[in-house]
Amino acid sequence: MHILVTNDDGVTAPGLLALAQGMARFGEVSVLAPDHDWSGGGHVKTLRRPLRVRRVRLADGSPALTSDGAPSDCVALGLMGLLPNKVDLVVSGINPAANLGHDVTYSGTVTAVMEGIIWGVPGVAVSLDGGDTDSSELDYTQAVAVAARVVEAVIEHGLPKGVFLNVNVPNEPLYDLRGILVTRQGLRVYRDRLDRRTDPRGRDYYWIGGDRPTGVPKEGTDVGALAEGYASVTPLTLDLTAYDALTAMNEWAWQQSSFSANGQTVAAAEMTLAAP
Repeated sequence: MHILVTNDDGVTAPGLLALAQGMARFGEVSVLAPDHDWSGGGHVKTLRRPLRVRRVRLADGSPALTSDGAPSDCVALGLMGLLPNKVDLVVSGINPAANLGHDVTYSGTVTAVMEGIIWGVPGVAVSLDGGDTDSSELDYTQAVAVAARVVEAVIEHGLPKGVFLNVNVPNEPLYDLRGILVTRQGLRVYRDRLDRRTDPRGRDYYWIGGDRPTGVPKEGTDVGALAEGYASVTPLTLDLTAYDALTAMNEWAWQQSSFSANGQTVAAAEMTLAAP
């Protein structure tokens, strides 16, 4: 088993080191992570500049690679041939804040694993609900234990093609953890605020700020599980199709539609497609 470990907080983040150490029991571990914090960066593919990769040492002296690209870039680099051995699993984290509900579209931790899915490699994203606590002051023991249990289960049972796991762990001592629940995505409540400021040259600039997001702790959701003291494991896919809407939309009168362009209206039935 060859596991690629990455994160979105940067290669020096304590959560990355804890995760890499926790994954060592399963086989070969390669660390390839960004050289700076990419939190909130989402799913990025860097195309308009070259990517640089350096060899570094983690705090325990173990070797790692770091790139000036995003977390998803790091995974792509590793899976496209930068690493000499085939990668069997991508594990991302440990993020020092929860990634719940719609957070998964923003989170570099989660989208790093999404990149693995695109290349046919399953993955697990791991986050600790650290709140406002500084990442260097968090105890990652419980998150490492949960991550190891989840990875162990993935190795034993496998995952359906295209499915990856988003894991969130409450910030409680391991002996207070009530267990692990398989959940669906919950509802995240954002309280973003736009701050408008003026620079010394009189030009406006903006900060997106606001209070930390909360959530609706509904039973069966990732938000609800954390609120009850459980770790949540949410299976996700990249398929964003709204299947419930397909049937209704197919009953709309598409063939009776008309198209308007340059002041001319053409009925759909009169349109023909030119051969390529």
